[in-house]
Amino acid sequence: MRSKSAVDKGNGRSTPDTITKSDRRGRKPRPIEEFPEARTPDWIDPTHFRDALALHMERHGDSTHHLCRAIANSGQRVDYATIRTWLRGDRMPQSSRSMAILMWIERRYRLPVGYFKAKFSHPARATIGPRRKGISSAEQRRLAWHLPDDFDQRPKKERDSILDWVRTAIITGATDYRRFQAEAMKHRYAIRFPALAGRIDAPSSFCDDEQHIFDGDPELTGTVVAPPRLAREMSDLVAFKTSTLTSIGFQRNGVWNDITSAQRVEHFGLLFGALAASPRGAVAGFGVPLAHLSFAMLVFPSVWDWYVQWREHRRGFYTRWEVDMLRLGLALTRAETGWLRQNPQMAARLRPIPPLVSQTEVDVAQADWDAACDRFHKHGLVRAKEIDRVARVHRDPFEPILPILEAASPVTEYRKITEEIIRLMPDAKRYPRDAAEAVRSFLMLRLGLHLGLRQRNLRELLICPPGRSPRSERQLETLKRGEMRWDARHSAWEVLIPSIAFKNANSSFFGGKPFRLRLPDLGNLYAHISSYVRVHRSTLLGKAADPGTFFVKTVKTTSRDAAYDQNTFYEAWRLAVQRYGIYNPYTGRGAIKGLLPHGPHNVRDVLATHILKQTGSYEQASYAIQDTPEMVAKHYGRFLPQDKAALAAEILNQVWEAA
Repeated sequence: MRSKSAVDKGNGRSTPDTITKSDRRGRKPRPIEEFPEARTPDWIDPTHFRDALALHMERHGDSTHHLCRAIANSGQRVDYATIRTWLRGDRMPQSSRSMAILMWIERRYRLPVGYFKAKFSHPARATIGPRRKGISSAEQRRLAWHLPDDFDQRPKKERDSILDWVRTAIITGATDYRRFQAEAMKHRYAIRFPALAGRIDAPSSFCDDEQHIFDGDPELTGTVVAPPRLAREMSDLVAFKTSTLTSIGFQRNGVWNDITSAQRVEHFGLLFGALAASPRGAVAGFGVPLAHLSFAMLVFPSVWDWYVQWREHRRGFYTRWEVDMLRLGLALTRAETGWLRQNPQMAARLRPIPPLVSQTEVDVAQADWDAACDRFHKHGLVRAKEIDRVARVHRDPFEPILPILEAASPVTEYRKITEEIIRLMPDAKRYPRDAAEAVRSFLMLRLGLHLGLRQRNLRELLICPPGRSPRSERQLETLKRGEMRWDARHSAWEVLIPSIAFKNANSSFFGGKPFRLRLPDLGNLYAHISSYVRVHRSTLLGKAADPGTFFVKTVKTTSRDAAYDQNTFYEAWRLAVQRYGIYNPYTGRGAIKGLLPHGPHNVRDVLATHILKQTGSYEQASYAIQDTPEMVAKHYGRFLPQDKAALAAEILNQVWEAA
């Protein structure tokens, strides 16, 4: 049994400076030893960094002054005040120079590498290094978390190798699709419809008189706001497909919900943006004047042929995206229910677009609108079949999480990320915001694994803390959101989501009934939920208005909006995976080797694949993600022949084991 040292006496801290009284009386300073012998071989390991540093300084007879002299003798520099602030607990080592000194002290006292850092109140805090040439401040902040503490002391060749690996494996993700996406995002080309996003800030330079605006801008690049006429057409189409009742005299086949509507607006924005983009720019569009853009031009087969071939040339092959766009165009021109077909007055807005559309073709379409719609409908059906036959998958949704899906128990493997978050959890008293963000990341992943929800349902989940009355099912139906509430009768946290809030609300899985699930109190889940609701959530909110959702963003001075949207929630999940999920051989942090950055949707693949490997049942797998067996088989489950054979072998092998 180890005996207590002086660090445990009195107020729990030793006073290494008491050894320097003789120095202050003018005596000759004690000679410096590179590796002094410990005066007390037995000791109790303290929990906190400041106590550990004070203990080992006392054990080896080092005062603050003597330790500073020893450090200076080794060729490094450190201020006396710096060591004192570490001993008082006022500050923690964070700069790369301080970390280098700390590692030198570990070697001096023959302690394991990383001994002191493991006792930090924030063991995973990024090390601050000098400004590096060729790296922006924003990128340096992103990289800092993933660089080793001794990065600046390593040879340049090794530093370059580490930077390249971090950028490839952690920051961007080394998939072909991610590389294509990163390159494509450098050259934007969309038409925006801000009024449909709740804004009416179209620039005053746009006007209805097309003789005064955009007679053709061959150098048009980037994203631009839609001209008023095109914006009105887009608004009319959205109203036609989303209104509860159709206008008198119109017919439709199916309606769009809010999510589908937003997707369609974005997709049409890309189509018109490609047509309007400069042919001499990086996008290599067609250069159609903005004033000539109209949904009416979508009745011409040549317009669609140019667009799908432009996308094929840009990417290198056709995908199902082009097929879906063609089918969307077919729906617009369908007999009786097509929106374009039921608006023949739009033919007056047609303009020739040489050499794509001639004046003769415009005249023919204006003379017989139904015939023009019929011609495209016939052409579009043929094109959709031809492209569907050669379409390739551009993005393998399983690629970022293959190490997890290939494990015998994918959920157990993914759970390692949440355990890594807990291992690196900072001290909430000293770092309240960092601790709140860590708990939020933990709950995002844990609730994702328990609930199997789509991103939208998870980020829009409302919170009803204990002691308050939960919202009724009807109220949640009106809001089209679910709620997490405390069930006092069962002393459990429960999630209730009306079926109308789901993308597949009409699926046979729901049958018109709400989704209700009581969360299990496993892995200390309830304790983390309680601390998040009582303390951490308000820390994240700051002075911002409470959106009422369970998950809220970290509100800083530059923003007052605490509600997540699709992009910010995806980035929050991805950041958690980057920091805690991807194993980093240079820092020793991260839970899973070979993992790549990904978003919340992949957790549904993990759940479906896990149940398939355990049961072989697509139906049971569909229960975990609120879907149908057909959708699991088509999109979510990675159930390979060897997995099926292994599951069957478990049953057959029992015969031989019994023999």
